[in-house]
Amino acid sequence: MANGVEEMDRESVVNGSTMFSDEEVREISGFKRGGDDYVEVTCGCTSHRYGDAVGTLRVFTSGDLEISCECTPGCEEAAFEKHSGRETSRKWKNNVWVIVDGEKVPLSKTALLKYYNRALSNGSTRSQAGRVCHRDEFLRCTQCNKHRRFRLRTTEECRTYHDAFINTNWKCSDMPYDKITCDDDEERASRRVYRGCVRSPTCRGCTSCVCFGCGNCRFSDCGCQTCIDFTRNVKA
Repeated sequence: MANGVEEMDRESVVNGSTMFSDEEVREISGFKRGGDDYVEVTCGCTSHRYGDAVGTLRVFTSGDLEISCECTPGCEEAAFEKHSGRETSRKWKNNVWVIVDGEKVPLSKTALLKYYNRALSNGSTRSQAGRVCHRDEFLRCTQCNKHRRFRLRTTEECRTYHDAFINTNWKCSDMPYDKITCDDDEERASRRVYRGCVRSPTCRGCTSCVCFGCGNCRFSDCGCQTCIDFTRNVKA
């Protein structure tokens, strides 16, 4: 019983300085301690189209993972996921890497995911701090070529967007809510920049509103490879 209490006490005081032991992160390049509830580390992903994209990964004690793109100052496509052509959404634990002893090593082979995996096993996908993880997304109608907005605030809305995203023939009339047709005007470009990020109204994709997969936007009953891989990773 005493050992159990001691274990609970240690977990209750975990912060950015005590999340990982020196042994766990000794050879990881760009690792920084010191955040109240997170650590930072330089990370990257490799795309067949864009090559390597470099970013900063924040690992929170809650299990949240947030990545900001640092390919160039003032990146016009700030969402790290976009630079990889959404490849990281499929097997992101293997596609996102950090430098360990001079070599690219997948996150899955490091200790950096232990809080993320613990949160998943406890049924939590986001922190209690209320950070938004799903911004609004847009898809083009395959018939009229107009952009249509999808809100992703609930599981149902996430499923609607997900099903539309994997439908290569999606069209305006498939929208289950806010019934629209190809004759309806497209949302103005000046409005499309507002996508629901709590940190910046005109955010292009930051560490608060880009999600690599969670229980709200990945579905065990979906047969797409993205959902299959996520479900397998959660069980692993």
